[in-house]
Amino acid sequence: MSQRDGLWDDHRARAADVQAIYSELSEFERLAERIGACSGVLRFGQIPDPETGEMRLRLREAQFCRVRHCPVCQWRRSLMWQARFFQALPDLVEAHKEARWLFLTLTVRNCPVEALRPVLRDMNTAWGRLVKRPEFQQVQGWIRTTEVTRGRDGSAHPHFHALLMVPPSYFQGKYYVKQARWVELWR
Repeated sequence: MSQRDGLWDDHRARAADVQAIYSELSEFERLAERIGACSGVLRFGQIPDPETGEMRLRLREAQFCRVRHCPVCQWRRSLMWQARFFQALPDLVEAHKEARWLFLTLTVRNCPVEALRPVLRDMNTAWGRLVKRPEFQQVQGWIRTTEVTRGRDGSAHPHFHALLMVPPSYFQGKYYVKQARWVELWR
């Protein structure tokens, strides 16, 4: 079994857990059925690897449920967005050759899963305030993603990952924002 098979199995097992939760409530029975049938049949084809010329498998046909909380569908969706980003990044870097890049992670304390919605709402409001701060004015562009991981105690750990595009002069002189200041601004 390859590492990719292990990832697939993990997401599929989580989908079964979500299905079990949904099936307990009558209003979510249809969603439970869709998640249960999600990715049940996968058809693969062989394609040559452009770098090595070796034949490898590629997913050709599958039926996914597209339920918002299906772990398999959300995993595949994140892979799609990641691929789009990596495809667009070289053109972006080429168009802004002088720009420099910062990777910023902003987080809050873990919260119970039931409190995740208001916590994410507050985080998005805080981001809106942050981008209006004078310290953020040197940022020429940014892309941000929200990630929620699970804490060891089962709590939710919401955080933002942001890639900030800044001018080369950002690192020289008064415009540079140190890590401690980012922490202060985010609090």
